[in-house]
Amino acid sequence: MPDQSAVTKDLDMALASHTVFPETQRWRQDQRLLTLFEIAKILVAERELEAMLQKLLTCLVETLEEADAGFLLLYDSSDGRLAVRAAHGYDLASLEHIRMAPGQALCGKAFQAGQPKLYPTPEAIAAAMANVTSANQQRFRDATASLRKAMSAVCIPLIADQTKVGVSMLENLRQPDSFVQADLPFLQGVADLIARSIENTRLDEERQAALALDEANRLKAELISTLAHEMRTPLTSIKGYATALLMEEATFGPETQREFLQFIDQECDVLQDLIQDLLESSIIDAGLLRLEPQPVRLPHLAKGVTDDMARRTRKHRFLLDFSEDLPILDADPDRVAQVLRNLLDNAVKYSPQGGLVVVRVEARENEVVISVADQGVGIAPEHLSHLFEKFFRVKSALGRHVVGSGLGLPIARTIVESHGGHIWAESQLGQGSTFYFTLPREDRTESGASRAGGEPE
Repeated sequence: MPDQSAVTKDLDMALASHTVFPETQRWRQDQRLLTLFEIAKILVAERELEAMLQKLLTCLVETLEEADAGFLLLYDSSDGRLAVRAAHGYDLASLEHIRMAPGQALCGKAFQAGQPKLYPTPEAIAAAMANVTSANQQRFRDATASLRKAMSAVCIPLIADQTKVGVSMLENLRQPDSFVQADLPFLQGVADLIARSIENTRLDEERQAALALDEANRLKAELISTLAHEMRTPLTSIKGYATALLMEEATFGPETQREFLQFIDQECDVLQDLIQDLLESSIIDAGLLRLEPQPVRLPHLAKGVTDDMARRTRKHRFLLDFSEDLPILDADPDRVAQVLRNLLDNAVKYSPQGGLVVVRVEARENEVVISVADQGVGIAPEHLSHLFEKFFRVKSALGRHVVGSGLGLPIARTIVESHGGHIWAESQLGQGSTFYFTLPREDRTESGASRAGGEPE
């Protein structure tokens, strides 16, 4: 958690610094109180570093009468240079390419010295800019092309616990001597507060990264454990039936041999599905999922997948229900079939007594909705929100283990969302489940995943 006592101390110091102004400048005291109040609100509300830096800089420029523009740089220890992370009144896109060494230009000098630097005139600013590299000079010109030249400036180092983390610069574009020596204690107090908040935010981000790494390692270990467990059952069956067929002292009739071979074939399919889920999940995690969109007729696709599933089960009946006005979609047919196959497979697994499985495709104004409904055991309400999380498995009420990797539904979600659609489930215990997913009627695959093979024919 952030060091609140240290932050409060910095805030108190900044408040105390402004009381040195004479009574005739009471308006300046009120201005600084407003600045501190707005900064405090930002620090309480914002936890993301980039957003916090931009809001803090904007607050300084907009609440301080002397400031018209400015930017904030943070020190990057990996290359020993300062990089612009926030700007107000400038083109941030141009400034983001600047890498400034300590001691270079206005900000570099203040950072190197660890002390505020006041540049009261254009001449003082020009002198401090004399050692800027030609590349950085051009970037400054690009960023300030629509602005008047700075008439005065002040640079304040950002220091937290004696560690220099960056520097902020405020500029006045109207007249020289806008910033004066009496401004420096207040500005340094504010800078110290910002610096400590930056360090606290970085520590929070590092802790979150460490937690994410621990979670990734936990999930990896869980994946290995899950696959080892799930593969053991089909491998045991394959080994048992194969060994029986190879026994010289036992003789099996043709029907029995065929039955054993069918069991072996089915268990090999189970293994193949587990391995395929693992490979697909690895591809998605690596950001390598690619869609190959082309015109797709959903009735033809859904019938093909359903007919294939019907050949694998004798207990279930399948009903197809299509709207009459179904459009031709621009989608990846193999990936859409993969999603539908996964939902049908789950419907069969979790309705072991058989029953009706309904595949429905309905056209709506902006999308097509595909659903798969079964008459199985159903899903408890508290589990519905977790169905599409990696490795989540609903504890079966079937009294037997249901083979699976826990990756099928997360993979289906990624495929659907890559098409620009969404996926969800509705269910009641003992009354079956219905899974839905949507596909947009217009082409949205470019935003969800990179195309492979160019435009569809």
